[in-house]
Amino acid sequence: MSIKFHIFTIFPDMFEGPLSKGIIARAITNQLITVRLINIRKYARDRRGTIDDYPFGGGPGMIMKPEPLFEAVEDEYKSGVINESSKIILLSPQGRRLTQAIVEDLAKLDEIAMICGRYEGIDERVRKHLVTDEISIGDYVLGGGELASMVVVDAVSRLIPGVVGSIESVMDDSFTTGLLQHPQYTRPSEFREWKVPPILLSGNHAEISRWKRRESIKRTLLRRPELLSLETLSEDEVTFVEGLNKDNLD
Repeated sequence: MSIKFHIFTIFPDMFEGPLSKGIIARAITNQLITVRLINIRKYARDRRGTIDDYPFGGGPGMIMKPEPLFEAVEDEYKSGVINESSKIILLSPQGRRLTQAIVEDLAKLDEIAMICGRYEGIDERVRKHLVTDEISIGDYVLGGGELASMVVVDAVSRLIPGVVGSIESVMDDSFTTGLLQHPQYTRPSEFREWKVPPILLSGNHAEISRWKRRESIKRTLLRRPELLSLETLSEDEVTFVEGLNKDNLD
């Protein structure tokens, strides 16, 4: 299984660092993922490479023009590089907020095309007639969609078999299980008089699993309580939660 990412951007050089390090670089080398960068400026109508203009009706900032974006995507369609049925995602603060569930759905696709917006936004006709989905990586505003697109590439790639060394590592991540991840420890077992919880050194795998599950529940209750309402808890876990208070949540 592999996946292709097609990223439309005016700053392809921004991707050099993220694509050349870590698991993403290894995934590309091992042909588990492909990342193509399409420079939108190549489709500008003038020698200056203009891809933005003033907004009709006035207002601050500049708006990305529709012609270069439509022509860039349609050229990829004509060349057969991108299937016309593929998702065209606009990275936008107005999009649906990225969650692990959305990441898991995207990881089932063969290819994903993403448009990185810039400036004050893009012409609405791109949103209505070219884009098939809009995704936001959080309730804040970035200078453009490039960093957001790399977040999507990283999150989705981790779910492709072979990209991460251990599938158990992926399945145990925060949000994958519906809860935040339990506390993690490694050697030494004692550091500056802070000791690793004895249960983790016990070798009792059933009790360790129970401890991890309970710690995930506690951490979720403390930091993201809204997630806990979506999780199915056993009767024992419900009793455990009911017995918690502010003093024993840390």
